[in-house]
Amino acid sequence: MSGLREQQKALRRRTISQSALTLFAHQGFQATTMEQIARTAAVSVPTVFAYFGSKQEILLEKLHAADRRAIAEARERIAQYANPLDAICDFQRRLTEYAFEVMPPALWREILPPLLPLLGPDQSALPEAYKRVNDALVQELTLLLGDLCSAGLLRATLDIEYAAFMLNDYGHLQLLRLCTQSEPDKQTFWADTRRSTAFMLSGMQ
Repeated sequence: MSGLREQQKALRRRTISQSALTLFAHQGFQATTMEQIARTAAVSVPTVFAYFGSKQEILLEKLHAADRRAIAEARERIAQYANPLDAICDFQRRLTEYAFEVMPPALWREILPPLLPLLGPDQSALPEAYKRVNDALVQELTLLLGDLCSAGLLRATLDIEYAAFMLNDYGHLQLLRLCTQSEPDKQTFWADTRRSTAFMLSGMQ
């Protein structure tokens, strides 16, 4: 019985989450209310709050899952690369593609601008829920860079925590630039990302 109950709870959580993402995509994040999410998911408002404390939590849970998927796949492929630039660009490509699976460019345009000024070294003004997800991504990226150091592809004395912070911080800016295009030019974006990453890597090798 407990197994069935857990399955039902997991299904209800996915239904609420997907309903919220659909509303975010169609009418924007700020314009969407928890009441609308509950109505679309065919549950009560208290039920939505029982699973998610806010609509931010719904969005961030999906983004965190996408980040972890990108990191896990990139780390699995490290041994295939003789060049750390290829490994990091592979991660960046996966991270961007999976981010777009969660939210379309228009929604990123709404979410990112207020957050970018808060993502510097002092993140005290960053909303706590977003800070947790961002910190987790930086930690995962630190592990990826650590793998590259262990493989001899980056210098052993590299400050991998700061390098991870720098790559993540600049990655947010690059993502916003891509999203501001009415028709995102991903080929140019990947080329620009590779050039900027190569420049940063020149001090890491």
